[in-house]
Amino acid sequence: MDQFLPPLLMLAVGLGVAGAGSAAHRLTSGSSGPLRAEAFLSGGVASEHALSRFHVRWYTATLVFLAFDVEMLFMYPWALVVADVGFAAVVEMFVFLALLMAGVLYAWREGALRWA
Repeated sequence: MDQFLPPLLMLAVGLGVAGAGSAAHRLTSGSSGPLRAEAFLSGGVASEHALSRFHVRWYTATLVFLAFDVEMLFMYPWALVVADVGFAAVVEMFVFLALLMAGVLYAWREGALRWA
């Protein structure tokens, strides 16, 4: 029975923290009624609803951006250790860049980068 005590204690602490967070939210939150005023929008009047749909093209452009963002996350630590690792690190980076370029060429071929 002693072996189950730490997991049960951890479960109780987790449920207590979640319950305390939920109670704090309920006590400090405002009313859940609809908004009575429009968004500020830099002084202009909103021309469309805030939850309007975006064209699917924006999602593919976002994925291409994320691919380049992840590339930068990979290149910074690589730049710090490339001198220590040597030629294998350079080959690894070129393989990674080739895969990234293949993804960009695919997105270009499918028209994800076309704006008109």
